[in-house]
Amino acid sequence: MTLQEVARLLEENHYISDEKITMSVFLSISLNKPILIEGPPGVGKTEIAKVLAKALETELIRLQCYEGLDVNQSIYEWNYQHQLLYLKMDESEKSLEEKEETIFSEKFLLKRPLLQSISKETSPVLLLDEIDRADEEFESFLLELLSDYQISIPELGTIAAKSIPHVILTSNRNRELSEALRRRCLYLWIDFPDFEKEKQIVEQKVPQINKRLAAQIVYFMQELRKLRLQKVPGIAETLDWALALSNMHFDALDVKIIESTLGIIIKDWQDTRLSQDSLSELFDKVKVKMKVH
Repeated sequence: MTLQEVARLLEENHYISDEKITMSVFLSISLNKPILIEGPPGVGKTEIAKVLAKALETELIRLQCYEGLDVNQSIYEWNYQHQLLYLKMDESEKSLEEKEETIFSEKFLLKRPLLQSISKETSPVLLLDEIDRADEEFESFLLELLSDYQISIPELGTIAAKSIPHVILTSNRNRELSEALRRRCLYLWIDFPDFEKEKQIVEQKVPQINKRLAAQIVYFMQELRKLRLQKVPGIAETLDWALALSNMHFDALDVKIIESTLGIIIKDWQDTRLSQDSLSELFDKVKVKMKVH
């Protein structure tokens, strides 16, 4: 697959990319290397995996990471209930070793996302979402998969990938990831988009929106992100706000509309207070930019 074909696939599946993103996806496919994507929340990191799966017409396997995630939730576990039921029903004169060999076979294995991803006949997209939320110990489980695309299970041995998955890891940088994990990945940083790109995203995702309203929304969001907010709103919040205002048939912003719908884009009480105090000033900046625009 060429770089131009990757760009075309992303465009056809309505992902507004840029040269860095397109090149990273192309290299990941070409080199069979995972991509570690970092950046603020809500800038479209997870969306890349969804769009890639759709573009390649393959399955998306998603593992949402969290504190305490372990082997049983991420790789595999044994179906103990079925094993016990089998032993109770098995009236044969098999030896203990033969029974153990039977119950510790793939028939009784529950495959979790990491093992599922290397068990498919065709390459799926494996999304390890918010890897920075998982414990550091979890990263050690990943290293074998990311290096050799295989997983070792004590009772079964090493299971190699039938087809190499396309792996995407996302991180909001809640903690620093290990060097061993980073070395196994390509790296991509995605920041908040500039005005033109964010406006293009809004107009594509909310096609019914008034063009003037779309521009005002994006200008306001660009200015809002310059405040010292605890939870900076991302593109997801921009789209939610644009869809809500469009569905309410607004054609333009004013201070009253912004204040009454602020809960769509601000999700912290301190940020709400700061935004309300700065509302008039922010809107004045939007009006100035609209005149220039």
